[in-house]
Amino acid sequence: MQSDLDITSSSLSTHLHDLDLLLRSGVLHQSNAIVLSHSGPGSYKDDLGFFIRDVFTRLQIGGIEFKKKALESLLQLLNKDEKSTAVVAKEGNIGYLISLLEVNSQPLIREQAVCFSSVDKRPPLLLKQSPPIPKTPGQFQHTGGGSALIEACRSGSQPIQTHAVGALRNVASVEDIRLALGEEGAVPVLVQLLVSGNTATQEKVANCLSILASSGEYCRALIIQEKGLPRLMHMIQDLSNSDTIEHVLRTICSLSVTDSNLQILSSSTTTIIQLGEFIKHGNMILQQISASLLSKLSISEGNKRAISSCMGSLVKLMESPKPVGLQDAAAQAIVSLLTVRSNRTELAKDEESVMRLVQMLDPKNDTVFKKYR
Repeated sequence: MQSDLDITSSSLSTHLHDLDLLLRSGVLHQSNAIVLSHSGPGSYKDDLGFFIRDVFTRLQIGGIEFKKKALESLLQLLNKDEKSTAVVAKEGNIGYLISLLEVNSQPLIREQAVCFSSVDKRPPLLLKQSPPIPKTPGQFQHTGGGSALIEACRSGSQPIQTHAVGALRNVASVEDIRLALGEEGAVPVLVQLLVSGNTATQEKVANCLSILASSGEYCRALIIQEKGLPRLMHMIQDLSNSDTIEHVLRTICSLSVTDSNLQILSSSTTTIIQLGEFIKHGNMILQQISASLLSKLSISEGNKRAISSCMGSLVKLMESPKPVGLQDAAAQAIVSLLTVRSNRTELAKDEESVMRLVQMLDPKNDTVFKKYR
């Protein structure tokens, strides 16, 4: 009898809690209450607000199937209408959404919640600042959002890891949260995923690390401490995705601010040859980053001879006024290579490159800045 009474009492408490949520949400005051009719782009603000309150109510009172359908509806809304993120941040219970990232959540719901938190890049939904919501970076940290995402990266299934890294990449755009992620142990997990993650995860990890590395000395020191530089140098040998290569190179550039790291890069023949290949065959962004990195390194004469074939490409890059900094990087890189006599001889035999250089000397050539003449 006592056991039956306890079960009944617990069930009644749950129902009372759910009814209280329904009353406070205001959805029962609508004529179409709890119908989860999809609110698409261009909906009236009031209709969109009701839809979002309805969805979050279902997340908190429903079973697994309710939660699954509610999250699917929110994902569809965000994918179709980026402007709706501000309304979601204002009308939805973001703290409860973050709680779904915890390890003890149902795996399917947790995966969808992680996917939801990584869907919006500009700016991330979890960090929206829409009055009267207070500054949500603090809310995100206090509710354990960072810890939950890091744990999802560490122990989640492969799809969860991919989305969790994407969410970390999004929130890493905020300085306070970058520091918090570093303190909570995000860097060791991310560096490990460089090796163990799948292709999609690696791309997001590389992007996240490039953001962290560019943010300041603290995060750079954490990446270096985890031997991130050697792993990044090794990665670029096998990558084919240009976006991932770009993120890796940007991270390497950010880490090259110290003399010790510059020495490691300068002594790596494999890395230097790879940079030469990016200059010859990469897109303009990869060419610029590679040329900029080469210009910083103290390369041996042997390695300069090994990449002499990229000099013609560097000459072509010197003709490009955009993006800003490209001409400067190309000019410095080729000057470095031309300190080797055999490279000067080789370039002199390249009639096309010599002709391009002569044309750059023409004062009427507006594409080349005066300081390079």
